[in-house]
Amino acid sequence: MSSLFNDYQPESFFDEVFSKPGKTRTHYGAMLDSVGSLTPSEYSARQKAVDAAFLRQGVTFTVYGDDQGTERIFPFDLMPRIIPQREWETVEAGLIQRITALNLFLNDVYHGQKIINDKAVPADLVLSASHYRPEFRGIKVPHGIYIHICGTDLVRDDKGDYYVLEDNGRCPSGASYMLENRNAMKRAFPGLLQSLPVRPVDAYGSMLRETLAHLAPSSVLDPVIVVLTPGIYNSAYFEHCYLAKQMGVPIVEGRDLIIRNDRVFMRTTKGLEQVHVIYRRIDDDFLDPLVFRKDSLLGVPGIINAYRKGNVALANSIGTGVADDKAVYALVPKMIKYYLDQDPILPNVPTHLGVDEKECSYILDNLDKLVVKAVNESGGYGMLMGPHASKKERSEFAERIKKNPRNYIAQPVLQLSRHPVFVDDHFEGRHIDLRPYVLCGDRVRVVPGGLTRVALKKGSLVVNSSQGGGSKDTWVLWDDPLDAPAETSPAA
Repeated sequence: MSSLFNDYQPESFFDEVFSKPGKTRTHYGAMLDSVGSLTPSEYSARQKAVDAAFLRQGVTFTVYGDDQGTERIFPFDLMPRIIPQREWETVEAGLIQRITALNLFLNDVYHGQKIINDKAVPADLVLSASHYRPEFRGIKVPHGIYIHICGTDLVRDDKGDYYVLEDNGRCPSGASYMLENRNAMKRAFPGLLQSLPVRPVDAYGSMLRETLAHLAPSSVLDPVIVVLTPGIYNSAYFEHCYLAKQMGVPIVEGRDLIIRNDRVFMRTTKGLEQVHVIYRRIDDDFLDPLVFRKDSLLGVPGIINAYRKGNVALANSIGTGVADDKAVYALVPKMIKYYLDQDPILPNVPTHLGVDEKECSYILDNLDKLVVKAVNESGGYGMLMGPHASKKERSEFAERIKKNPRNYIAQPVLQLSRHPVFVDDHFEGRHIDLRPYVLCGDRVRVVPGGLTRVALKKGSLVVNSSQGGGSKDTWVLWDDPLDAPAETSPAA
């Protein structure tokens, strides 16, 4: 084994690479052999070369309210996370099951509300979600699909079992980093990628475009698709531009679009061109100042009426945020049972609801043992890591919960799986999660890989980039190398 791993200790966590000290999991054998041929300085040089490439290409994200500057290079760790096919098949089946149930739920909630009337889920919990849009009840959406692009966050516990941590069904981010991570690995370890049966991810752009085109009116043979961005100051602007380029479609801001006769048109140098599908990266609240926030300068006045009349499709649909609510997340296993008559393939993390009086008392009595989350926060914000919080922090959080119990859930602290990360001249274990990307159009497709996020701070369980996290490339293996097609070269 490489000297880089001589002192590596899996400790008591589930380690993705080593089943015990010095014992490599089978699917990592070739990777470790390749790394083992490098000295620490050689490995470090490859890592620095990738970092420099990210800097040149502007692979960045934005941190708001940071006095050290907002624009940052996305941290990337060179050693990939590898998932064998059988393991991936379970993940894929679980994700398809989940998005199917979520879309059935959303279609039901905005139409007949049968799941509520049958008391399979509590009405007050669903209808009190801050992103529930009652004004869109009865509005028909293309093919009844609400979530077209979903990024579902998965974690593994100390036994290696997968759990769903949360669903991201509004504007899931990170797909651009998944693609750039793969391009970086092609440059850093080209021979290794060619020798291993690693499934490609670089078809994501074409898959995304096909998914969006499926939403266009059936009478339109060649739909005009655009990516709608809030603009250059948004934290994910790099991704908006990147995905537009991958799909070969224009990127627009609200000021580039105009409404005529309840149809959406894009301003071009040749005049107005009708738009049929919008991949929006703007939240509901800012989409149309005539319907939502009147002070919004990001959206398009009148776009909602065009949407209501079926003249333009939006991905993701309006109102999907009710499924993103962390309290509604706790109901997904019931949705799967109700709509599909199945047990969840991928279980939820056990979740206590603040809105339930007994569970709220349990949360307040056990703040030192739980992770408490605000139901509509993301990026690692609005969260209390109970075991690591001070007495004062727990006390302040308790007051917040008492004032608004509906706004909080709590979960046990999972000992997330770990993966080796290169630190200085050796490897150390860091906690990880996985965000695969699910596309729902004429069929449901799961990109074979995803964004493995890494808590780069030693001991931290928070993987979000805004909280000091980074990422890894994720390699899903074909079972039989003879079935694996050659992956295309990275774009110039």
